[in-house]
Amino acid sequence: MKKLIIHSTPVVISFIWLVIECNTINPITLKGPNFLKFYLILILGFYLSVFIVKLLGEKISQTTFYFLMGIGALGIIKLIRGIMLGKPVGFLTMILIAELIIAFLLMGFTSNDKLKQ
Repeated sequence: MKKLIIHSTPVVISFIWLVIECNTINPITLKGPNFLKFYLILILGFYLSVFIVKLLGEKISQTTFYFLMGIGALGIIKLIRGIMLGKPVGFLTMILIAELIIAFLLMGFTSNDKLKQ
């Protein structure tokens, strides 16, 4: 339950920013710069929460990977939408590639934790 609260905090913060700044609840309808701000707040907050969980000595759980998949799916949906509309998606592509690399690193840390036990 503690991990769920820790990982939900950046999601709530990013959606509060979304409502206050953009007056919407749907991040898919945002234009490029606003979506990138929202997405960076979401990603940086999420990885900060993962860092906090690791500092507390907890293992990275499946909840973390579910949040990671949800955030990645949001980025991929926005990427596909941007490509279909013919918009430039370079920054989002770079963010998604970095997110994929970090996800593989997290999976590597998780497998190392299982081997140590």
